[in-house]
Amino acid sequence: MEKFVIVGGNRLKGTIKANGSKNATLPILAATLLTGGVCTVHQVPRLRDVLVMQELLSYLGAKVTLENHTIIVDGSGVQSQEISEDLMRKMRASNLVLGPLIGRFGSVKISHPGGCNIGSRPMNLHLKGLTSLGAEISEKFGYITANASQLTGTVIHLDVPSVGATENLIMAGVLAKGTTVIRNAAKEPEIVDLQNFLNAMGAKMVGAGTDVIRIEGVKELGSVTHTVIPDRVEAGTHMIAGAMTNGDVTVSNVIPEHLDPLIYKLREAGVQVDVGNDSVRVQGTGVLRAVDIKTMPYPGFPTDMQSQMMALMTIADGTSVISETIFENRFKHVPEFRRMGADIRLEGHTAIVKGVPRLSGACVEATDLRAGAALILAALAAEDGTVLGNIEHIDRGYERIEKKYNSLGARIIRVNS
Repeated sequence: MEKFVIVGGNRLKGTIKANGSKNATLPILAATLLTGGVCTVHQVPRLRDVLVMQELLSYLGAKVTLENHTIIVDGSGVQSQEISEDLMRKMRASNLVLGPLIGRFGSVKISHPGGCNIGSRPMNLHLKGLTSLGAEISEKFGYITANASQLTGTVIHLDVPSVGATENLIMAGVLAKGTTVIRNAAKEPEIVDLQNFLNAMGAKMVGAGTDVIRIEGVKELGSVTHTVIPDRVEAGTHMIAGAMTNGDVTVSNVIPEHLDPLIYKLREAGVQVDVGNDSVRVQGTGVLRAVDIKTMPYPGFPTDMQSQMMALMTIADGTSVISETIFENRFKHVPEFRRMGADIRLEGHTAIVKGVPRLSGACVEATDLRAGAALILAALAAEDGTVLGNIEHIDRGYERIEKKYNSLGARIIRVNS
């Protein structure tokens, strides 16, 4: 098991580039299963989750090559087959193969997926939507089986704007007969990127980025070359790293509009944020003010940035109230922050954070992907050294984050425990 040893107290300064979006890459790679052609995807981050998806595609018969940050998928040999529990449990996004496999082959059998334990993420919305499209669903012994001789377009109204369900139903709908309309759809930028990818393959889809998506089914999809959008969560994490260390950090390769909720809150907290065409510069002003946060579906404040923003609030002047409305178990990082001297009280799905003058280094554990990133941020601002364990969670969403931060003046060492 690897750990990070982090010596805090250094002011970060310089330029750091965000990679392609993990949360856009994974559904796009799943969507390659919809065609027997060749899909070339650029700006793919080299992350554990991406490697697991590569393994999953290969298991299904695709020929997959990953070179630098480009992945090429030849789907001519793909066959729908039972996917083992071991493979499915490696990450949550493995459930995204459900829609494309039943859309292209009419049948699929998968185990319930794994992933970070941050709260309940049931499959009921996915399965309810597929049933509306004409699939017959059964669940036995931890496996989901779906069959349909021909999916037929219909109107689907999601109970909540689930990102995963929206993506799965889009991928099922593009090859369905007739028109599919998804109402109360999730609006995330990653769904817009998936729409652009599918339309370039020959799909007929409009509305991504709004709460109503309309799909005209087509008979087949072809080859495509696509570049994934930048990762807004990675970019946001780097922005907070600059703010926490009172530094001067420019994050390049970003779409600033995707960062609007974070930019607004950082400015409210007293951080100077300058926005360029494809970059954002964050400069500490020596003063951090407490702000309140409430996570919401896009375009609200993202749940994937909640723990990082909490790290910033631990050293802000005043008391902030952070409400988590998306995942009920997403405060597991709070005990780890307390080990570092943070003053945080939990009341249900709300955290009351009273800023302290400084944090202290400690031995802490990453409880999930974003909590691990937040603990790195806290360690960068803390006195003395911090030992951070379970960093395999962090590698699921950040490509060699220690190398990037060391280039800005941080002191982070990856060691074998």
